[in-house]
Amino acid sequence: MGIDIKEHFTFPVLLIGVLLIVSLIFIFPVLKMIVLGAILAYLVRPVAFKIQSKLKYSSISILLAMVVVLIPLIALVGYISYELTSVASTLLASGSSTDINSSISQLVSYLQINVDSNAISQEITSSFETIAGYVVNYGVSFLSKFANLTLDLFVLVCSVFYFVRDGDKCMNFIRSFVPEDSLEFFDKTVMDVKDVLRSIFYGHFLTAVIIGIFGCIGYSLLGYPFGIFLGVLTGILQLIPIFGPWPIYWALFFIDVFSGNYPRAVIVLLFGFFLSTVDMYIRPALSSHYADIHPLILLVGFLSGPLVYGIVGFIVGPLILGITYTVLDSYRKEYLMGDE
Repeated sequence: MGIDIKEHFTFPVLLIGVLLIVSLIFIFPVLKMIVLGAILAYLVRPVAFKIQSKLKYSSISILLAMVVVLIPLIALVGYISYELTSVASTLLASGSSTDINSSISQLVSYLQINVDSNAISQEITSSFETIAGYVVNYGVSFLSKFANLTLDLFVLVCSVFYFVRDGDKCMNFIRSFVPEDSLEFFDKTVMDVKDVLRSIFYGHFLTAVIIGIFGCIGYSLLGYPFGIFLGVLTGILQLIPIFGPWPIYWALFFIDVFSGNYPRAVIVLLFGFFLSTVDMYIRPALSSHYADIHPLILLVGFLSGPLVYGIVGFIVGPLILGITYTVLDSYRKEYLMGDE
């Protein structure tokens, strides 16, 4: 039995298709901010509803909820930028070639190896200068893109506000186009998307927060300068599955070995192993309650997402791959296995 193409590709359908393509071309430069706004709106909505139960004004409640949720994120970025500047200044001020050469000489003498300590210290000093130059150049490049950044932030704030306020209307509008016999599948897909969001938030971001707090406390108690900042970096690296907290505590271990503080070197290494072990228990325990997604899928999402969407990709990447997996799994169970 042949299929009448004209019956499906009518003029209204073709017109809608063309308009959707043209619209996508226009919004593509800010699409990642819109997607991120929809994700953040999911986190802001519960806070907005709680505030609205007290104030009774939806717009004011949403704005206050956005402040509650977004201001800590902005403050974190500002804190990291400030501390990076302080760390770079301290390294350049105190990391003179004489101090580095003395530490390298002590290590070489202790290990009784035949190497040129002066050459090693020169390489380390050159590395510090290269890193400092990279940070400065990145800051200049960041400021040169301030106009685009301002536009992205404006789109993000507006997206969060309107998705929180009119998210239900938007979902109902999309749902009205779904055929009657596919409504159950559509509703289940929406629930799967929510489960993936919860899994990513609780299984990864909340785990990173917990590990970061442990790191702040541990590094500060061990007497490291910038202990809180090191804990924040540990939490951020925890978001990247291929890294985790090990680059921080291994770096501190070697620094302590170079400086001759061997007891603290052993303690920080044991503390780092503790952080890695805690991650192995916390992450599966939190994420498995919401969505059963293979870790490789989220790993690929975390690694490939930033290559496509920049820093936003850390959220969008695993979210898209996780949603794709859950939709395919739902389709397989409902339409393929259901026919057997």
